[in-house]
Amino acid sequence: MPKRARGARLTCRSLVVAASAALMAVSLTPTGAQGAPVGESRPVYSGESRPVYSYENAIRESVWVDTRLDGDGDGKSDRVAVDIVRPREPAQQGRKIPVIMDASPYYSCCGRGNESQKKTYDAHGNPVLFPLYYDNYFVPRGYAFVAVDLAGTNRSDGCVDVGGRFDIQSAKAVVDWLNGRGRGYTTRTGGERAGAGWSTGDTGMIGKSYDGTIANGVAATGVEGLKTIVPIGAISSWYDYYFAKGAPLYNSGPARLSDRVESPEARTRCQAVQQRLVDGAPRTGDLTRLWSERDYVPDADNVGASVFAVHGMQDLNVRSKHFGQWWDALAEEGVERKIWLSQTGHVDPFDFRRAEWAATLHRWFDHYLLGYDNGIDREPMADIERAPDQWSTDRVWPLPATDTTSLRPGRGTVAGVGTLALKPARPGVTETFTDDQRLDETDWAAQSDRSTPSKAGFITPPLGSDLRLSGSSKVTITATSSTTSAHLSAVLVDLGPDTIRDYAAAGEGITTLADRTCWGASTGGDSSCFKETRAHTAAVDYTIFSRGWADLGNHASDATGRPLTPGRPYTITLDLHASDHVVPAGHRLALIVGGTDRDLIDPPATTPVLTLDLARTAAKLPVVGGAPAFVRATAGSTEATDPRESRLDGVAEPRPIQPIPGGSTR
Repeated sequence: MPKRARGARLTCRSLVVAASAALMAVSLTPTGAQGAPVGESRPVYSGESRPVYSYENAIRESVWVDTRLDGDGDGKSDRVAVDIVRPREPAQQGRKIPVIMDASPYYSCCGRGNESQKKTYDAHGNPVLFPLYYDNYFVPRGYAFVAVDLAGTNRSDGCVDVGGRFDIQSAKAVVDWLNGRGRGYTTRTGGERAGAGWSTGDTGMIGKSYDGTIANGVAATGVEGLKTIVPIGAISSWYDYYFAKGAPLYNSGPARLSDRVESPEARTRCQAVQQRLVDGAPRTGDLTRLWSERDYVPDADNVGASVFAVHGMQDLNVRSKHFGQWWDALAEEGVERKIWLSQTGHVDPFDFRRAEWAATLHRWFDHYLLGYDNGIDREPMADIERAPDQWSTDRVWPLPATDTTSLRPGRGTVAGVGTLALKPARPGVTETFTDDQRLDETDWAAQSDRSTPSKAGFITPPLGSDLRLSGSSKVTITATSSTTSAHLSAVLVDLGPDTIRDYAAAGEGITTLADRTCWGASTGGDSSCFKETRAHTAAVDYTIFSRGWADLGNHASDATGRPLTPGRPYTITLDLHASDHVVPAGHRLALIVGGTDRDLIDPPATTPVLTLDLARTAAKLPVVGGAPAFVRATAGSTEATDPRESRLDGVAEPRPIQPIPGGSTR
């Protein structure tokens, strides 16, 4: 479908959903049990599903769904385990209900949520504990909750292929089954069929990290019946999880992750799949066919589901480039969408904004799965955390006034401490630094005002008014290396005092408390009560708010790298991670360019001295108000960027992170 036509169709999608779902919502709802569905003459914001069904007496069952793939090569189609909890009363009355699904590889190996919950079963293999609060909260409100074990994990057949077709088909096959297009069975190996006649087929997928990544991948197939997805800290391209333009972000690849999450039986039978993961993901950082298959962004034009994305802007596990490129692609296709951006790292919104999250998610699912016209689709698109527990909203994100603004580095009064302005440097002006592989971005930022041999910094004068950057940035660098290999890093820094969430601490911006609050109904084996949290903050002199990396050897192609010729200049563009940050009046904006960002990228094989051609280097930043806003913010500032003696304080240096998105990474 042409993009314009598709965008027009999606613009009116809420009206279509509301009109078609109104009667269904009426049929699902006991008289007086819930707020007004579409079509009743009551205020549109009053519609809300109510907890009128028994959670204790809910139906708990397991079904094995045929994926129609043979990942483990045993000559039989793989079946994935689907654990289901659904209210008994609608089934008794012949009423069909929608589904909330979390498809995960972590239900037995690693656990879900802040308390690392795993599935449990009784002596007969019937599900008892469903991790997280979704079942406790939504089942009494007339939803089914479905927890899918991805192929090769827990009680499922097949093999884990880390975001590939086995993973995605694991969940897509369940959506097909819920809509009457697939085959389900009452046991893993038997022939007795299990139907989903109790379901409307309307499905919402949710999950953090790997789970949310599966939601992205399934939505990118365009499967019918998937009405909405809620990806939290989710991957949009697996290449970008492991590499940044050729620079390795971890010292291992997808085979290690596969081995971590697979069941013991799968590890034995899936060695051929494991080897394909090794062979298809070379440590050179080349963009192979394996990675192309695991890139969901080009298939955004298939997405018919609405998208409610949540991401921590300081997530150093699933870095915020993932939501940025996915968001931009969805916007291009006119997909209905909403976003929350927090100051945290890799943290679920249930653990940083619990009450607001539960209420918002409730209304989101009520609208897209039950058809309530509760107004959530007409509310501001974006919620952004400006300071710990302080949020602002935007009607559209990024703001329409955002414009790419090219800022240029210039030489300062001493080496390594330069200027950042609209005017380019004169031809021939350079800065030189040595890649010190013992240092990281916090070392560079702490010495922004000092001349050091390991980085080149470029700083504006103190701002006369606030300057907001909203979206994804790029930094184009022309550099000469003294050796045959070099990695480059670029970070954006807000220089000035602030109190922020301490994303570098163990809780990545939260502290877990002993007290519990309850969100829904409980049983003896499945409690709805979870530990409370509070913001874990740090007083800082600077805040790094965006970062990006690249292997200079990938200057000619994102797909392949090549050795450098020492002394020859090369130009490469680094993709900085999406963010939304206000540099307040009185603070300064800095661009710092360095080599290896320790514990965030791996070092190159050599230790290069790098010389930057400042006239051919530029930062293209998403400035709200564009260049005129930058001019206003810096107008009248005469203070030069001079080296200072004091070392600035920030959060701790980055901690080594195991490449297990959403699993046990701490």
